[in-house]
Amino acid sequence: MNQHRLLAPLAAAAMLAACGFQGTDSPEADSDRAESAAQPDSDGYDDARTAAQEEARFANGKVELTLPDGVTDEMMGERTPTMLAVQVMLDRSRHSPGVIDGRGGGNTDRAIRYYREANGLSGGSEGDQALLQSLFENERGDIFRTYTVTQADAQGPFYDVPDSFAAMSDLEKLGYETPLEMLAERFHMDQDFLRALNPDADFGKAGTKLGIVSHGDGAVDGEITRIEVRKGDDSLVAMNEAGDIVASYPATIGSSRFPSPSGTMEVVAVAPEPNYTFTSEGREWGPEGTYILPLGPNNPVGGTWIDLAKEGYGIHGSPDPQLIAKSNSHGCVRLTNWDAAALAKAVGQGVTVEFV
Repeated sequence: MNQHRLLAPLAAAAMLAACGFQGTDSPEADSDRAESAAQPDSDGYDDARTAAQEEARFANGKVELTLPDGVTDEMMGERTPTMLAVQVMLDRSRHSPGVIDGRGGGNTDRAIRYYREANGLSGGSEGDQALLQSLFENERGDIFRTYTVTQADAQGPFYDVPDSFAAMSDLEKLGYETPLEMLAERFHMDQDFLRALNPDADFGKAGTKLGIVSHGDGAVDGEITRIEVRKGDDSLVAMNEAGDIVASYPATIGSSRFPSPSGTMEVVAVAPEPNYTFTSEGREWGPEGTYILPLGPNNPVGGTWIDLAKEGYGIHGSPDPQLIAKSNSHGCVRLTNWDAAALAKAVGQGVTVEFV
């Protein structure tokens, strides 16, 4: 990249007005970094040959999907083969549908629209033959793979995350609460969907074999030089120097009471493991006092903070991936933890960010 990446720490005393980020560069952060990364190491995943098997085919204008051994139509419920295949392939294409649940919705519609635009397809959010043909040609039909729970997965540690900031500030880390939560986020999946595919699984037992989706690794092709935060569309769109869309993500962007900023600014720094500092002074929400909440994926700003030049504002992760683009923020831009981590790896200091 041409930009010079600037990793945290930022000034340790900084308490930013809107989201309350405070950087950290502790040894604990380095050792735990993989926990909230978009893609962990390959331990536990099936081999490349098995992973490349194509369970989905597009023929005669119809998606045909072969379910993994032990998975029945009843377990899939209302999830359709076409929607599941589309979500998985979109996730690999760097046009994120948010959590993969096989049901679709607004986030999937947005991902389809940006995929179509990025790949020269006419139309809006239609899942028509042109879209399916393009997805199958570009991403292929590998929809499922397997994963075996490792000893490290089973050991955690896991945490009981309280609701109050005061209680959160007493913890050493705001980590995952359960193995199911950790694994679902790693695989970009809805927890209920992961459980539906593995109804009898002990997610906290080493050696348990799981059926999962063949999710993307988050890597962005090319260099991001510009980001547009599209308020009216609940999306973040990343572009290269030529103005081509290289990635898109569903985003929670402010609210009528706490709007996101307007105009153009730049990325100042990237912090892979942020603390969260809350102070009631000057705020219209939250408890009285000042609290420093520790790092972790269940931190209010999730596992990643991309600091913007306007004081107090950033692009960050979230402890509630299922709520992205379906709730409000206090002015910052929330992504799923895996999308925020993927974006952070592809941007550097000086990248332009415009709120439109």
